[in-house]
Amino acid sequence: MTAPVSGAALLRSIPGLAVREHEPLARHTRFSIGGPARIYAEASTPDTLRLALAAAAQSGLAVNIIGGGSNLIVSDSGFDGLILRYTPSRIHQPEPGLLHAEAGADLQALVDRSIDLGLANLHTMTGIPGTVGGAVYGNAGAYGHSVSETLESATFLDSGGMRTFDNAACQFAYRESIFKRRKDWIILSATFRLPSGEASALRATADGILTTRNQKYPPDMKCAGSIFKNLILAELPSAVQDRVPASVVREGKVPSAWFLEQAGAKGMRRGDIEVAPYHANLIYNTGSGASDDLRILIAELKDRVFKDFGLMLEEEVQYVG
Repeated sequence: MTAPVSGAALLRSIPGLAVREHEPLARHTRFSIGGPARIYAEASTPDTLRLALAAAAQSGLAVNIIGGGSNLIVSDSGFDGLILRYTPSRIHQPEPGLLHAEAGADLQALVDRSIDLGLANLHTMTGIPGTVGGAVYGNAGAYGHSVSETLESATFLDSGGMRTFDNAACQFAYRESIFKRRKDWIILSATFRLPSGEASALRATADGILTTRNQKYPPDMKCAGSIFKNLILAELPSAVQDRVPASVVREGKVPSAWFLEQAGAKGMRRGDIEVAPYHANLIYNTGSGASDDLRILIAELKDRVFKDFGLMLEEEVQYVG
């Protein structure tokens, strides 16, 4: 009788798939937190990705797809399955006004390319970490612009093969998309239609934003940026709206940081995990932080805001393991 082939062996047999076992996931997250993945693999083509998913299903392996790891909180015990990353990163201009980017491209590379070409509305996203695929998945945005504003189409892989959705089919909302609800759909690429702008003016605006961002979130800080989504003022109970000063409202949203500050979040700490003393919606790893401490601190913050305002804050971060 032939012995069954292990999941790792099946995956190693796939051309173009880089496979490592017991890979520390702390190497792949902005928090620098996370135990080992049973198997970690990077797919270099859509076919490689499809074959990897099929091999995982054949082997009974749980699968989690990641991008740049900028918004991940990974368990200290790691992930007992396959962590799969899609790496193609080409960015090109198929015609004037359009930019096409593969999902593995750094979002910053796309932002910089758009500025160099004199194309607007991605420039305000400078400094946001992560990949293009992750940005589409979470409808990333900053300073008045978001992915949903300019995305023309997204191509993804599902159980039936490759498909392309137009903007409406992606069902974008604030920091949301259909891909967050269908985690088995894997974004492969995206096309953006962008208005013209003056390259030097776009760069000057982007540089100013980057300076502000780096003061708040230094590039070497072990953090995911904002932990919680902001809240839409019009969707809050009227009693809560009455408590919110007009001066803190930006583009119809109330920063989660304001609610957290009222709840005494600034400077809270558990182990090596700390809430920034200058920003209540920024949690970072000061050294050798643990995932359990991070999760417990997040839960405590949510509980405080709920007790004070009757609101349940929603995380921007995603949990693995």
